[in-house]
Amino acid sequence: MEFGIYTLADIGQNPVNGYMPTAKERLDEVMQYGQLADEAGLHVFGVGEHHRLDYAVSAVPVVLSALSQRTKNIQLISTTTVLSTVDPVRLYEDFATLDLLSNGRAEIVAGRGAFIESFPLFGYDVDDYDALFEEHLALLLKLNREERVTWSGSYRKPLQHADIAPRASREIPIHIGVGGTPESASRAGRYGVGLNLAILGGDPRRFKHLVDIYREALLTAGHDENKAKITVSGHAYFAENLAQAKDEFYPHYSNYWHYVNAQRGMRYHLSKEGFDNMTAGQNALFVGSPNEIIEKILMQHEIFGHSRFMAQLDIGAVPFKQVAKSIELLGTHIMPAVNKALKK
Repeated sequence: MEFGIYTLADIGQNPVNGYMPTAKERLDEVMQYGQLADEAGLHVFGVGEHHRLDYAVSAVPVVLSALSQRTKNIQLISTTTVLSTVDPVRLYEDFATLDLLSNGRAEIVAGRGAFIESFPLFGYDVDDYDALFEEHLALLLKLNREERVTWSGSYRKPLQHADIAPRASREIPIHIGVGGTPESASRAGRYGVGLNLAILGGDPRRFKHLVDIYREALLTAGHDENKAKITVSGHAYFAENLAQAKDEFYPHYSNYWHYVNAQRGMRYHLSKEGFDNMTAGQNALFVGSPNEIIEKILMQHEIFGHSRFMAQLDIGAVPFKQVAKSIELLGTHIMPAVNKALKK
C-alpha cells in the first residue's frame, strides 16, 4: 500500500493560544510538510484548492511545482482540483509542466469541491455544476492522451488540431474525488480513472457500496479491474498512545468543525463524547497510537481493498511540531507495519 498526507492549508485560529497564522506562514508550513513526508519515505503529498481568504492555496500547481524542487521521490498530487471551474487545457498544461519539473511525479484528483465560490469567480453557472464536471473530465482525459486535439463541447469553444504543450513524461494519473455520491463512483469507473474516497467519520462500511459501484462500472466499460486504483483518505492524528492522541487533537478537531461549519453559515460544537465515539475502533477517524492506526487501516483494507492511504494531519491549527510527529510515526511505524502485514 502507498501512504501519503494531504493538506487544504486552512487558516484557523489556534484554540489553545489564540494565534492566527498568515497565508505566508501556512504556505511555508506546506513546503515543510512536503519535505518531511519525502524524507520519511511516504509515497504521496497532496494539496487542495480553495478560493477563500480562510485557505492559503488557490494555485495548486504553483505550490506543487515549488515543492518539486525541494523533494526527490514523493508523488505530488492535487487533492482536489475543482474541475468544473477550471479550463481543462490550462489544467493539463500546468500539471504537465509540474510533471516535467518533478521528473514524472505529478497526479491529479479531480473533484467538484466543497464550496461554490469558484463558479462566479471564474464566470461559470452553478446550475451547470454536474454537466461542467462531466465535459471537463472527458476533455482532460483526451488532452492527457493526445498531443494534438480536435474537440467540441457545450461550455467552451471547439479545439481544431490544437497543440497541447508541453507534454508530460507519461499519461498523468487522474483520480476522481468521491465524498458519498454513487454517481461520482460510477463516473470514475466508467472513465477508468482512480477513485479517491474521502471518509471523514462514521462506520467506513457505509462506503463499501461506492467501491462496489466503481468496480462494476470499470468492468462494464471494459476496463481492466486489476488496474483499479482506490485511495482512502481521511482526517488523522498520531501519538505514542491513544489517550495522548485524543487529548492533544480534540481541541483542534473541535475547532476545525466549528469554523468549517461557520463557513457554511452553521453553528456546530463537537462534544468530547462525540469525538470519543468518532475515534472508536470501528469508526473512520484515524486518531491513536501507531498500533491502533495499523489495525484500523488493515480493517478498512479488508472492506475496500484499497492501494493507497492518505491522511490529513494539519487541520484545526494543529501546531507544526505535532504534525511533524504524526508524519514521523506514519513513515517509521505505521507504513512499514501495514505493508508487512499485507505481504503475509
